[in-house]
Amino acid sequence: MFDKLFSKLQRVGKSFMIPIAVLPIAGLLMGIGQSLTNETMIQAYHLQFMLGKGTPLNALLTIMCNAGNIVFDNLPVLFAVGIAMGMAKHEKATAAFSALVAFLIMHASINALLIINGYIVNGQIADFVRIGTINSICGIQSLDIGVFGGIVVGLGVAYLHNRFYMTRLPDYLSFFAGTRFVPVICCVTFVFVGILFFYIWPPIQEAIYHLGVFIRDSSYAGTFVFGFVKRMLIPFGLHHVFYLPFWQTGLGGSMVVDGQLIQGAQNIFFAQLASPHVTHFNVEATRFFSGEYIFMIFGLPGAALAMYHCARPSQRKKTGGLLFSASLTSILTGITEPIEFTFLFQAPPLFLIHALLAGSAYAVAHALNIAIGVTFSAGAIDFFLFGILQGNSKTNWVFVPIIGFIYFLLYYSIFKFVIKRYDFKTVGRGEDTQLHTKKDYSRKKDYSRKKSLDVDSSVSHSIVEALGGIPNILDVDTCTTRLRATLKNPTLVDEETLKATGAAGIYMRGEGIQITYGPHVVIIVSEIKQILHEGE
Repeated sequence: MFDKLFSKLQRVGKSFMIPIAVLPIAGLLMGIGQSLTNETMIQAYHLQFMLGKGTPLNALLTIMCNAGNIVFDNLPVLFAVGIAMGMAKHEKATAAFSALVAFLIMHASINALLIINGYIVNGQIADFVRIGTINSICGIQSLDIGVFGGIVVGLGVAYLHNRFYMTRLPDYLSFFAGTRFVPVICCVTFVFVGILFFYIWPPIQEAIYHLGVFIRDSSYAGTFVFGFVKRMLIPFGLHHVFYLPFWQTGLGGSMVVDGQLIQGAQNIFFAQLASPHVTHFNVEATRFFSGEYIFMIFGLPGAALAMYHCARPSQRKKTGGLLFSASLTSILTGITEPIEFTFLFQAPPLFLIHALLAGSAYAVAHALNIAIGVTFSAGAIDFFLFGILQGNSKTNWVFVPIIGFIYFLLYYSIFKFVIKRYDFKTVGRGEDTQLHTKKDYSRKKDYSRKKSLDVDSSVSHSIVEALGGIPNILDVDTCTTRLRATLKNPTLVDEETLKATGAAGIYMRGEGIQITYGPHVVIIVSEIKQILHEGE
């Protein structure tokens, strides 16, 4: 039982790697672009001549920022499609398409309920709605469920797809049988999933907000809880709902700067950045992001090095490339999802350890009066602009590399010990890395071919054999009623056997063949594709 569950979780984890693979480059593009086009930063350092609006460099950086940002803005739908495709046993394209449809329908259903209940009026979010709880998701104003919503869709669609992609229906409904039934059942199912989310998600968001009030009023302990909770919410996509009120509203503090009342931790920092009268940035405001520099620049790369050293020697080259790019993204831009997601789903206890260490980093930075601001995340670019260039007297930045080195060692040693002690299948440890010879490959093909011949009672197997066998079929597909195939040698086709399988018509031209079976052909083609896949 546990072996089966573990195997299924491993397959889920591998499917998560599909959307994760694009995150490192997207993070670099967005991080560099966002940091170097920040208007407050440009004005503070008098860089309008080089980075100001209208300059070629600003245009290039803006394009980079938008290119990377589009990936992170649509991360939920990318997870939905990627997980469904990765978890589908066969007909993966249908699963991916169904996931996209289901994701849109789920959020459209939520949007309708938000309008019906007055949360959205004339396309505008009502004043009583808390900031960050409703956002535009693929152009749909919906509850910000984040990546968690994408995961629910991906897993749900994968389950429905694997169960129904070969469903047979009565003749009068046979057009909707097989793979065509999957998007249909997903559409219906995720209308109700959207309705469910509308009722269960706002209370979750409200609970997070009240947790924020507690954190604001609890000194170093509150700072630790803030850092810990923010990390723990990353997998669910709720971290934006959690930290934005601290950054942008009075929940993160209020302060008079040069005669103006400023509210929100990030707003206070940037107001002080532009002020000539500040001798030290406000620590009570910057406690909500200063600690991130410690684990984003130093800690997580230590975890990556530990995973690299724990990988199988034959996998280290491939693993090293992934971990290096993810670490570089975290170091330069402070975007941590690429590296966090490499162990989050493969070894959840490691993520809990990471969240505890991250929370402690926030508290340590608070205790040491480290006061460094951020644009959107704490990478080396922001550390240089808002820490080093501001001077140690304003920021206490010199503590960051000192404490960071300690955290590098902590992450490395703890991760390496736990991975080996509990044999967690982190990246580079879970796959079969044995190299097979050509003889092994040929033996496997011969076995699969013999296996298919042994079960020729199936119509689909009979069709495969009538088309010349697995090696003779280059491609197979379907339209409304016909099976279409491309063959290596058309002379091997056995038309009499094809007619015996129920073919109403056979049309051959060159290397192509079309066989009319009727609307249920979609199921036949799915079975044939499965036979071809097993025979590879």
